[in-house]
Amino acid sequence: MIVFYTPHITERVKYCCHFLFKAQMDIHYLITDNIDYPVHESHLLIHYSSEPTTKKAFVIHPQGLLFENDIRQQSINIFKFDSLFDEKEKVTAFFKTANASFPFDIFSAIFFLLSRYEEYWPHQKDSYGRYAHENAIAFQHGFLHLPLINCWLAEFRKSLHQTGVLLLFKPNIFKAGLTYDIDIAWSYLNKGLLRNFGGFIKRPSWERIQVLLGKKQDPFDCYDFLISLHKKIDEEAICFFPLAENTGLYDKNIDPQRWEMQQLVDKMHHRFTIGLHPSWHSHAHPEALTNELNTLEKIVREPVVHSRQHYIKFDLPSTYQRLSDIGIRKDYSMGYGSINGFRASFAGSFFWYDLSNETQTLLELHPFCFMDANSHYEQKQSLEDTKQELEHYLSVCKKYKGEFISIFHNNFLGTGKEFKGWRELYLHLISQLRQ
Repeated sequence: MIVFYTPHITERVKYCCHFLFKAQMDIHYLITDNIDYPVHESHLLIHYSSEPTTKKAFVIHPQGLLFENDIRQQSINIFKFDSLFDEKEKVTAFFKTANASFPFDIFSAIFFLLSRYEEYWPHQKDSYGRYAHENAIAFQHGFLHLPLINCWLAEFRKSLHQTGVLLLFKPNIFKAGLTYDIDIAWSYLNKGLLRNFGGFIKRPSWERIQVLLGKKQDPFDCYDFLISLHKKIDEEAICFFPLAENTGLYDKNIDPQRWEMQQLVDKMHHRFTIGLHPSWHSHAHPEALTNELNTLEKIVREPVVHSRQHYIKFDLPSTYQRLSDIGIRKDYSMGYGSINGFRASFAGSFFWYDLSNETQTLLELHPFCFMDANSHYEQKQSLEDTKQELEHYLSVCKKYKGEFISIFHNNFLGTGKEFKGWRELYLHLISQLRQ
């Protein structure tokens, strides 16, 4: 058991203790603000205070972030220390302290990253009106490609074991989360006469005619391929469907009232978990978000609790508050729509902390680290470079026993010439998951 002494028991302190001790280590713990609390010799005392102590304790000097109840500029000074987990590595960290049992305030640093504290600061938006990744310290200091919190947790466990107190932590297990965004279900089919006529005038295509005449498979149709694949690998996955009633520049989904579209959702529901892909339009129109969720729930005939924002368009805290209000309990938007990497510096799920209300919520976040569209459109990589990038994210998640979550779109896994080689790349990824 761990006895965690702190002079101030705040919501932030309770959130971090639950994350580290319960969610990540599954070990019993107690928080106390009584400096004279009796600690049994078989228990470990973590002294989270700048006050001196005469007791045998694992000392961490607090940086102060967890004792505050507002949002202010923080001094982020990056440093590196020698790894206990991997002796060949140097570990990046911040909120450095001296004369303590651990080289930095891991609790405050984790809170800063998980809460996305920096996204509440004044910042520049990208061309889509999103938080630009260039603002983030992970990008600025070169650790966006690492699940840094997972690295810290490995170091923290090693340090706690060196105290000599017998602590039984749960073993971490590598997990993979396969997810699919069905932004545009078909390239030509089921779009209606006007959209097909306009598309043909804009870009004449013999392929379009062949598909509409039933002579050729629609190039975005990868659904039988996915169903067959998942029967073989027996991996669970989530399909996110956009159901915007009115299409536009960013919402190009098939009309959700079409019988064919509803049949597709129902077909995929037999094999996959179905999640909502809130439209671009719904970002500024909460009533549209509710309507889209209601439409999806009518099709699948059950509550839908999974969600991922279309174009990864979200603002903190408003987007997550709206999702929570309509009953979404698991969100998969925590990543960038402009570059691959670990936006929250963590490979694993965690509960969202609402800084505006200073409380842990029931909304569980599942960060992704790789999206095909980022590699192809934003980073403009070759397939070989993308393969190496995928292998990096997979290997680092395996190393620290984290969760690797990827996003692939149906058009990338279809048969279109533009995405030649992507299906084979995906099959390579699948083959690497259990190795």
